[in-house]
Amino acid sequence: MNNLILPDLYCPFSPQINKDADVLEDYAFEWVLRFNLLRDESVYQRFSKAKFSWLAASTYPDCQLEQLKIANDWLSWLFIWDDQWDMSDLGKKPELLKSYYKRFLEIFNGAELTSEDIPLTYALRDIRQRMLVTGSAKLLHRVVCSFEDFFDGCVLEATNRAQGIIPNVESYTQLRRLSVAGDLILLWIELFNPFMIPDILRKHDIVKKLQEMTINILAWCNDIFSAHREMASGDVHNLVLVLHYQQQLPLEQAIKRAAQMHNQEVQKMMNLEATIPSFGEEIDTQLAKYISGCHTWIRGNLDWYSHSGRYQSTEKLDLAVGMAPAIIV
Repeated sequence: MNNLILPDLYCPFSPQINKDADVLEDYAFEWVLRFNLLRDESVYQRFSKAKFSWLAASTYPDCQLEQLKIANDWLSWLFIWDDQWDMSDLGKKPELLKSYYKRFLEIFNGAELTSEDIPLTYALRDIRQRMLVTGSAKLLHRVVCSFEDFFDGCVLEATNRAQGIIPNVESYTQLRRLSVAGDLILLWIELFNPFMIPDILRKHDIVKKLQEMTINILAWCNDIFSAHREMASGDVHNLVLVLHYQQQLPLEQAIKRAAQMHNQEVQKMMNLEATIPSFGEEIDTQLAKYISGCHTWIRGNLDWYSHSGRYQSTEKLDLAVGMAPAIIV
């Protein structure tokens, strides 16, 4: 699998990078170490190679430093947690996962920390406290709902693993939209830039379709680059592997088919954008910002894979379960 050549992915959007990218890189290590999320040198090195701060800086090129820090910490938190549940036995224990998710949601809804909480829980509380300062209550409520959807997707994946189920392409695509935290990512576009699209726009069929396409593109891009890592861990929740197992395609053909689906989705998105009607000058301006945020995420996410060493290894980041953070700010 590692010897297979990955195809070029179509992306017509221009790359960007936040002016505070270098500052963010130094800060990113301070935050994960402050909350004891990386428990030894080898885990630290793997985190360093992943370059999550570069992903944050390239997907939020215009936001201010404090918002950029929150975006970075969200990404670090999600990826560290993703490694723990997705590439360990925890990923086959849906009931145990539910207990973690119940606690994470309690904390994000304002519950107090206890001595039983793990470092990831302390880190999540820190993110929540800072978001309360920068975001509206209405938008934060949507973040909680999207966070819950993400957890639901993870539990469904764990249930499939426990039962030995390989989903078909349609059911996998629906599940992947949840487990990739796509709705959460799209809400961050508003939260961290910051602006808020009106409800009349949020509920419009065109916007819903654009959101669905953006999430598909992000998910399938990730699947193409991470297929060897997930195959090595025995997972099947990856578009390449679903095509391989369900449609009996050789791996090389499955990768090409996944890339074709990705590229077609990008083109469909461009075609759909060309049909968007005018909603009035003010709403059109907000929608343009939102679509630009989607484009930036698609471009930054794709470019990140050439900078990151995350998918060059099948090792996981370990979950620190021992000591609570020494310093809570």
